[in-house]
Amino acid sequence: MKTKQSRRDFLRWSASGTIGAFVLSQYTSGAPVPEPTLVDPKTFGLALQLYTIRDAMAADVPGSLRKVSDIGYKYIELAGYANGKFYGYEPTEFKKLVAAFGMEILSSHTQVEAEGITLDNAKKMAEDHAKLGVKYCVQPWVVPEARNTIASYQKMVADWNKVGAIMKENGMQFGYHNHNFEFATVEGKVPYYDVFMVELDKDLVTMEIDLFWTTKAGQNPVEIFKKYPGRFQLFHMKDMYTKEAPYFTTDGEDDFAPVGDGVINFKEILAAKDIAGMKYMVVEQDRTKDNKPFDAIKTSITNLTTKILV
Repeated sequence: MKTKQSRRDFLRWSASGTIGAFVLSQYTSGAPVPEPTLVDPKTFGLALQLYTIRDAMAADVPGSLRKVSDIGYKYIELAGYANGKFYGYEPTEFKKLVAAFGMEILSSHTQVEAEGITLDNAKKMAEDHAKLGVKYCVQPWVVPEARNTIASYQKMVADWNKVGAIMKENGMQFGYHNHNFEFATVEGKVPYYDVFMVELDKDLVTMEIDLFWTTKAGQNPVEIFKKYPGRFQLFHMKDMYTKEAPYFTTDGEDDFAPVGDGVINFKEILAAKDIAGMKYMVVEQDRTKDNKPFDAIKTSITNLTTKILV
């Protein structure tokens, strides 16, 4: 007789209050009834982008990291590198602090100055991140003044290929995280397709696709994966409450939802994860409507581990 049930079945029966009757029905009279156990969310290997809790991190780094770990995240993605330090800590100190809470540093969104990442600071940046043992160092932004011409995008991409080589020499993968403006038409071309995916060296720069911003730009992530297979090692798992006509500015955006509470079909997208080359999922929510980011990241991981990934 089958006695093991799927995680999905367990959670469904538990939520409906019928698990006791179900378990009893699986055993003959007098046989021991095993204690049901919930799966540790950390076994799903999910990461959190710490930009989601940036105010908390500014106020209390250890306390914030403890909460993230207690909620169930295994990895973190940083957004606090400046002057050779991470959230004010030396690299080795910060790595020990994260490890003390049972987590690992997966990746880091690097500091973006007015001129972006330059070759002059790339080596120092790579060395500092190597001390953390991160797998990925990610360029997260393009300043508005650099988005006006195709030539500007092409110069950035050429520089990023060089940065990617420096990162590779230091044992990590360089990456680029998109928003929606890369899909706007510039001088008759679409930078994401006509510059990024054509001119970035796929061995030196992977794409961290932000599913929220990509969808807001009117793009279908699955079709992108099919067109450029294997180039999306990182997924930014981010949901939205409303579907609307495509647009290409980030100004004033507040339609962010916990993963699984919005309208994005994550199951459909994740069904193509092998085509994409996805290795890690990173939860992010830029803002919350009630200013309770810890509640939001708990909702996201609950939805992922009980509805989306099972």
